[in-house]
Amino acid sequence: MAVKTKEEILNEIKQVANEHGKDFVIAFSGGMDSTAAALLCAEALGKEHVELVHVVYGPYTYSNALKIVSDFAQKHGFKLTFVENLGQEKIWKTGPSCNMCTKTVKMETVLNYAKGRIVVTGSNSSDTWGKTGLRVFNGMYAPLGDLSKDEIREILKSYGVTIRRIGEHSTREGCKLKHLLKPMTNPSYHGQATAIANELVLKYFPEGNEIANVKIVGPLSKNIAVINVKPFRNEVYALADELRKVEVIDEVIVADKPLVLVVVANPSIYRVEESKFWIAEGKLKPEFAVPIKIEWHESKNNKLRTFHVVEVREWTTYENEKEEYLENYRRNSGIISKIRCSCSMPSVTPATPTR
Repeated sequence: MAVKTKEEILNEIKQVANEHGKDFVIAFSGGMDSTAAALLCAEALGKEHVELVHVVYGPYTYSNALKIVSDFAQKHGFKLTFVENLGQEKIWKTGPSCNMCTKTVKMETVLNYAKGRIVVTGSNSSDTWGKTGLRVFNGMYAPLGDLSKDEIREILKSYGVTIRRIGEHSTREGCKLKHLLKPMTNPSYHGQATAIANELVLKYFPEGNEIANVKIVGPLSKNIAVINVKPFRNEVYALADELRKVEVIDEVIVADKPLVLVVVANPSIYRVEESKFWIAEGKLKPEFAVPIKIEWHESKNNKLRTFHVVEVREWTTYENEKEEYLENYRRNSGIISKIRCSCSMPSVTPATPTR
């Protein structure tokens, strides 16, 4: 049976605590989902039985993330613990992979810290775990599993809590590394480029933007920074001038016109239309400030596990293809909204009841 009302969720939390132990650890990002989960668990069990754990990704964590989660914990009386894991650098060595990072870096880090306590995640009906219908799985619990984003917003509203944006996007938080659209074979070169660029972008565009990020693309020997700001503001050119002074950035492009991205992909992605569709429509297009067209190529590099944006250039034929592009965009937007990403699938790490 679907569990949707606040009272039903609170009762279920108490039931899960009776079965798995009353001390809960919240995998806390500071976003709306984990915040709602934390507040519900605190109301059901008492804040003395709830600990927030925030995973720090070193230079790939936005600097304001630490302040925002700290301010929330202090204001609402939660215990907060920071744990660090730089495992992303190993994962990104073979290509971008946000899903694997979430599973093996974020969730496994929190599970290891919890030492058998149940770990609460903000997974909901918009992601893969919500689609499974599972509530408790291998040490993790998703109290928001049946809820939509709008229903989660209503819960936050009932607590009088407003979410402060941590990252660069109007609807999602995350680490800066997701903007590195190529393998990170050299963290001090590729990793530093995305870390520095996406910290600088918030200096110029701290709020009020639908999109504000810097994608790092290009061959492994060249870091090309593509600045995406929507709505467009003239401050982007001052940011471009500052980025050109960064030693690990070789070229800067302002996304003020439609672009073509040349993408090489692992055969397991290149030969599967659904995989290419998800990368293009679900990951790349929503985070670019201008229309983009993707030119796909199959990778001959057996070390590339996902994909690599090797080149970017102006889409000079956009006006001739604009009508078809907009029609595809409208159609695909409806499809992509129904696709569940696997960012919050459960780990295989079991929990030991603490009662």
